Amino acid sequence: MGLLEEISKRKTFGIVSHPDAGKTTLTEKLLLFGGAIQVAGAVKSNKIKKSATSDFMEIEKQRGISVATSVMGFEYKNLKINILDTPGHKDFAEDTFRTLTAVDSVIVVIDVAKGVEMQTEKLVKVCRMRQTPIIVFINKMDREGKDGFDLLDEIELKLGITVRPLTWPVGMGQRFQGVYNLYEKKLVLFKAHNKQDAGIEITDLQSEELDQQIGEEAATELREEVHMIEEVYHEFTTEDYLNGDISPVFFGSAVNNFGVKEMLDTFVEIAPNPLPRNAEEREVRPEEEKLTGFVFKIHANMDPRHRDRIAFLRIVSGTFNRNTNYLHIRQNKKMKFSNPTTFMASKKEVVDAAYPGDVVGLYDSGNFKIGDTLTEGENLHFKGIPSFSPEQFRYVNNTDPLKTKQLNKGLEQLMDEGVAQLFTKEMNGRKIVGTVGALQFEVIQYRLKHEYGASCDYEPTNLHKAAWITCDNDVAMKEFRQRRKKDLAVDKDGKLVFFAESAWVLKMAQEAHPDVVFHFTSEF
Repeated sequence: MGLLEEISKRKTFGIVSHPDAGKTTLTEKLLLFGGAIQVAGAVKSNKIKKSATSDFMEIEKQRGISVATSVMGFEYKNLKINILDTPGHKDFAEDTFRTLTAVDSVIVVIDVAKGVEMQTEKLVKVCRMRQTPIIVFINKMDREGKDGFDLLDEIELKLGITVRPLTWPVGMGQRFQGVYNLYEKKLVLFKAHNKQDAGIEITDLQSEELDQQIGEEAATELREEVHMIEEVYHEFTTEDYLNGDISPVFFGSAVNNFGVKEMLDTFVEIAPNPLPRNAEEREVRPEEEKLTGFVFKIHANMDPRHRDRIAFLRIVSGTFNRNTNYLHIRQNKKMKFSNPTTFMASKKEVVDAAYPGDVVGLYDSGNFKIGDTLTEGENLHFKGIPSFSPEQFRYVNNTDPLKTKQLNKGLEQLMDEGVAQLFTKEMNGRKIVGTVGALQFEVIQYRLKHEYGASCDYEPTNLHKAAWITCDNDVAMKEFRQRRKKDLAVDKDGKLVFFAESAWVLKMAQEAHPDVVFHFTSEF
């Protein structure tokens, strides 16, 4: 099979939502349809002692939340579909932002009762900046929630996207009977905890069959609502969706496996194949012969027994072949990989060849950092994978001096994953961990203990913001370093960082040193 044919078979997308909207459950149901798993792990169910397939870290199983991005592939209708399931928790937003650089489209999951929540707003904003095509799945229709039209208004208002329902619910909660598929003109009836039927074709909503299937009252309501949709909402076109101008909306219940197939069938028909990516030097197109790819995530200890560290590489162009030399741009050295893997959550399979849109795991002994590029020789740097200035800071104290080596190694490897950032104070060499949210401190502590055998505790530090520093004027830089000595640290890449104790201190420093540039993301 040629490269173009392989590209045309691939769809790579991310699932994003606020915690508890049902994102991980939806991911599982998609995998069930693709035959990639035989039984879904009931998330947070004590009756079934399995955990969700995509939540494979111990701490995720205990808390019932996703804290790391999982990569999963499955086949459906002769297509190779790659799902990147992202953490919903706001404390792991940075991992999600980076993951969004590796997908070509997204599915946004919204809880019918809660509507649009804050984390969803933030993530959709990133998608809109990149004009990523968005499909919306309104979940938990078997529970009482907001009125469908009110919800669509809320989505348009809060997320700033134009929507078009492609399925419409018949009732909700106790009265939920199913959905009418506007795209295929089919009525699909809901049966709890059961595989749904193939749907009853009703091309004319005025037909008596509708009344017979769902009752007179519900049929009248559905006719009125569908008429309103046709009048009020823009007609759906694939072109508008691909340009990020319109987002199709589907209703269903992921836990009952209902309404998911309608969305999946539409997704495989309309979602984009692998898209071009911008490097600093030029645009890279998937159909180019030569391999290019970038690392968007690193995961230490996928299997704690083997201390393996895996770099996730999104292939942008060409074909990735096993045991072939590729150039690691930042280190300017040739590397080859004898066991590149594809994923089914924590299950891995060695792969001989991978194509644009695929994500391969590369076993890594510490060569890779997030944002690194692999090519066949061309000097390229892919854009848009920054580290953000942390919002919370704590000193790290080693509570077991005999395990200092393990602590340092653990911190270094976990920071390479981008879970948090590590800074070393210039004056006294004390280590400070900076994170986007408080939960990461707990995750780091837990993983240090269980994966590295090291223990630490934290000490609060009164810091407001970290800023990366650059300056073209050597004299001004020297003066800045002397005057601000106690506020300076270096990050794990050796870049200089200024710590401000308050917004006022930051403002004063910026005014006192006009030649010094303060950056709030590491990509500058």
